[in-house]
Amino acid sequence: MIQTRKRFQKGSLKRVGKQWIAQWWEDGRRRKARWSVSEVNKREAEHRLADLLAPVNHVAPNPIKPTFGEFVERVYLPHYRLKWKKSTAGDNEGRLKFHLTSVYAFRRVDSFSREELQALLNQKAAEYSFSVVAHIRWTLRQFFRLVMNDGHIERNPAEELFIPREAKNPQRRVMNREEVKKLLEVLDTRERLIAELAVVAGMRPGEILALTWGSLTGVMAEIRQRVYRGQVDSPKTHRSARAAALPDQLLKSIAEWRHESTCTEPTAWVFPSERLTTPVGKDNLWRRCFLPKLVPVGLEWCNFQVMRRTNSSLMQKSKIDPKVGADQRGHGIGVSLDVYTQSDREEKRAAVNSLEAYLAQ
Repeated sequence: MIQTRKRFQKGSLKRVGKQWIAQWWEDGRRRKARWSVSEVNKREAEHRLADLLAPVNHVAPNPIKPTFGEFVERVYLPHYRLKWKKSTAGDNEGRLKFHLTSVYAFRRVDSFSREELQALLNQKAAEYSFSVVAHIRWTLRQFFRLVMNDGHIERNPAEELFIPREAKNPQRRVMNREEVKKLLEVLDTRERLIAELAVVAGMRPGEILALTWGSLTGVMAEIRQRVYRGQVDSPKTHRSARAAALPDQLLKSIAEWRHESTCTEPTAWVFPSERLTTPVGKDNLWRRCFLPKLVPVGLEWCNFQVMRRTNSSLMQKSKIDPKVGADQRGHGIGVSLDVYTQSDREEKRAAVNSLEAYLAQ
């Protein structure tokens, strides 16, 4: 059993007018006691306060602190599993086990320092991407906040950790209009439709592969599920559950694919696997059907993340309201502008030329 310890209290004593006022905390409430200065001197008041605090400060000597592994299994995971989606839990638990529990399982939770944990992030930054290091830092902060809230430590050693400059931060590339046209020209019917749903409609790959024919209602795609690591799951966030608009040319592509499809019942997958009862797998689809077409034309770098960023960037370049674009993609406007939208050289040149012209007036 994990034991907790109350913080030792000395209380406070001060003279207010003709009274000694003693204050302390007990059972989560502030307590007070008063004695007349004419009846009790300061030393006697201090002794009285000490007597009042004696039962409050009575704790078992040297309570046993849990190890990192014990706290993970008994407190941290049971608590956060109530909050995490199944897919999120799988990612977080795998990262925790591989990067942290495997190293610190038998260390007491009160034995860590900020310097040691920062050294761990420095080491990880030399081996892994910026994203992986950022997730490890997030996990450490969350873990030690819970340790601190349960009274095992007074300060969170992970609170001020930072991601080292050496962490590999990949270039966030986007396609221009000509590259989008080339992409769509070289793909076959099914893959071209998937690419259009990503680039034009701004849908995530898991959302696209989870579409059923019944979810394509008129000019909208009703997104109520996604495929994540081969499992049908709920959308990534509450914003992700949405109705995504489908433009006219994309509707024609959908009609063309419907005509070629074996089964178009409302519950049938729009992009089924060979067994028809499950959606096609993203990784196999990319490796077998996308890459062989993209490598010869120099677009092998154009993955699904690039397509989604391209949607955001080209919407911005087309002067589309950022809020409308963010709602179409199913995320917040801050994420849309800060993460997905990338400005190209033409836009930057136009911006500085506009400023230069304004200053010359």
